[in-house]
Amino acid sequence: MRPSRLTPLRPVIDLRMILDSCLSLPLSAFKNEECGSKSGNNNGTCYSKSDCTKMGGTGSGTCAHGFGVCCIFTKSCGYSTKNNGTYFQNVGYPSTFDSVGSCQLTVHKCNDNVCQLRLDFENFVLAQPEPIDHQCQDDQFIVSGGPPIPAICGTNSGAHMYVDMGMSSNSPITLTVVTSGKSFSRSFSIKVTQIECSSMSKASNGCLQYFTGVAGQFFSFNYNSGSGLQLSNTDYAICIRMERNFCGIQYTACKDNTNSVSMSFSITGGAPADGSLVGTSCDKDWITIPCATNSNSVTSQSGTPSVCVDRICGMVFNSVRTPSGNPSVPVNSFSKPFNVFVHTDGSEGTSSPSDSSNRGFCLNFIQQPCTSSLG
Repeated sequence: MRPSRLTPLRPVIDLRMILDSCLSLPLSAFKNEECGSKSGNNNGTCYSKSDCTKMGGTGSGTCAHGFGVCCIFTKSCGYSTKNNGTYFQNVGYPSTFDSVGSCQLTVHKCNDNVCQLRLDFENFVLAQPEPIDHQCQDDQFIVSGGPPIPAICGTNSGAHMYVDMGMSSNSPITLTVVTSGKSFSRSFSIKVTQIECSSMSKASNGCLQYFTGVAGQFFSFNYNSGSGLQLSNTDYAICIRMERNFCGIQYTACKDNTNSVSMSFSITGGAPADGSLVGTSCDKDWITIPCATNSNSVTSQSGTPSVCVDRICGMVFNSVRTPSGNPSVPVNSFSKPFNVFVHTDGSEGTSSPSDSSNRGFCLNFIQQPCTSSLG
């Protein structure tokens, strides 16, 4: 009788157990990088499913080739957070609210290497400033715990701020939304990103706003060519990273499709007949562009005066004083680093002449490549 041939036993592998264990990988198993949520509305951070739950987040879609979940962190009034990428939102967001009160979020460093916060105002609609001197009397957004930052109000969706957290491991930043005054439908969703000291995303010291890239656009807080009002009592710096092989920068006023007379640069400062003013003639509100000039090169500056200026104000964007009826023109700077400084005082309508129609500014920028004339 021929002996029977036995078939060797094969181990039974339960793929579901493997997948479940992979979804619970420890934090060190993959990078906790930014990811897109399934809803598409918010970005999150890639964590294992269990870690996301432990940290108080909500999973929305997968990441890390399916081994992690895109974890969304949202906080509202009266909470604190140390999670990177937290969204600070009004209660019931995206629904609006109409009430008087104070809403605070305290932000702690997620690790000792963090130097800055970046606040992205993905949605920001508070009451407008009062219409005479443009001061934020009813509503305010206040940042405390770091260097002085101007309080803002109005509509600032799409704007951002950088906040210095200092070198101490125990230096929290408090974000506060204060609402009062008349009835108004408000809403806010602010993304809070923590930036390490060695990160390429870190802004230069002293910059409230920071832009990268060869070209872009920036605008004053509450800018709107149709209805927004320039905010009073602001002093801050807008910084643009100088890209490789670029030695100059050109600024132009944004196109205004709302008004018959452009309001994309309206920092009057007492400008005569709605023209432009420069230098020490700008003694109320102004922007400072170091060594601003209408010339396209360092060696062949033109205009009157034939040298560069710093302060610019008025209803026309120009580095040369002009009367009304002249359009805004491109303004260049070859001074490094590429910074723009903003100053507004505390009186608009009560100043003489009145500045109550000021909208602020919207400027496009494009960096100029290094040539023999630029150095």
